[in-house]
Amino acid sequence: MFDADQIRQLKQLIGDQVEAGRAELDKLVQQARAIRSEVRVIKPRAATSVALMSSDGGNNKVAFNPFYLQVVRVVDSNGKELCMEVVSPISDIDALSRRQFHEDGSPRTALGRMMHGLGVERLQDLSPMMSGKSPSWVQVFRDLCEWATLYDLICHRDYAVDTLIVRDGLLRSKIFHGELFVKMGELMYEAIERIRRNDRRKVWLVGLAKKTQVLEYYRLAISLSGVFDNGAACFAKVPPEMLDEVYVWDEYTRGIEDESKGEKPKFNIGSMYFVRFGPYSGDPIWTVDVMARQDKEAQAIFGYLQADAVAGFPIPLYPNCIQQADSFSRVADLDMDIIEDQLVDAVRNQVGEEKAPVIDALRLASDVAARRYE
Repeated sequence: MFDADQIRQLKQLIGDQVEAGRAELDKLVQQARAIRSEVRVIKPRAATSVALMSSDGGNNKVAFNPFYLQVVRVVDSNGKELCMEVVSPISDIDALSRRQFHEDGSPRTALGRMMHGLGVERLQDLSPMMSGKSPSWVQVFRDLCEWATLYDLICHRDYAVDTLIVRDGLLRSKIFHGELFVKMGELMYEAIERIRRNDRRKVWLVGLAKKTQVLEYYRLAISLSGVFDNGAACFAKVPPEMLDEVYVWDEYTRGIEDESKGEKPKFNIGSMYFVRFGPYSGDPIWTVDVMARQDKEAQAIFGYLQADAVAGFPIPLYPNCIQQADSFSRVADLDMDIIEDQLVDAVRNQVGEEKAPVIDALRLASDVAARRYE
């Protein structure tokens, strides 16, 4: 533990560092104040909300060394399963690519339909991270499946009512090859326009993140500037200056219609907003991406989203549709036990009846150890 002299020294050192950074804080507060004129009050509306969310990666890992499995499961807020895959770092990626299509070449899965729409046949051509050189490709595959179900939900479904589709996470990604991510966004927007023309229904797409670099960096400045202290649910577009202050890759921050010098935007199909769904200054602020080509409809979109967020549980003032999707998609408890048992049974079958008792003994030993220290 620190003694009294050390605590005094630490207090002085910390105070010096904070004083040295005061100019930076003042600059951030000034930038935050600049958005005051852009703050808009949210007018609540009612709509059907559908959310997509893949299970949290920490809940999906099943291991019986040297065998390691990643369960990929995407479920919507109504509990409907949209994707189910099981992969391993040693899986054959070429075989996994073929699994997305029927023998005649037609798409078999949501991922296959997205690949077909983008004009690629191999996962390696969809994402450079699917080379198999790093075992982390299984996480990338999970993200690709989530984007694919989002694409499928918009491009290959019919809607009887106006619908707001909510993604858990921003509408930005660095995992796609070249400009395929932006191309996917264009295909989704074309489908949205087709639904509007043919079915007279509106479909909106947003992505909401619990934490982002830009919000964490400006959180103190926003609170000190009081730009949202208006006694109402409200939103404001994040200025480019704030994004440039935080993010290194401008392809991640610039909009799809940005024609400034440099490489074309290829990681982003959204317009970023700070949104507070509650009326009080202490209510949480979230970062939300509205699909860039639907930017002019932000007021209506946030009105629908606010109505859903008010009913949010157990996280207050956070869209309930995302929380429902999270609850349905979670792979844990009995489901995880079933998966682990299936993995052990598969290993027993591989080693044969003569060595099966060895597998049972190892499983029993690991169970006893795990329960001992729970």
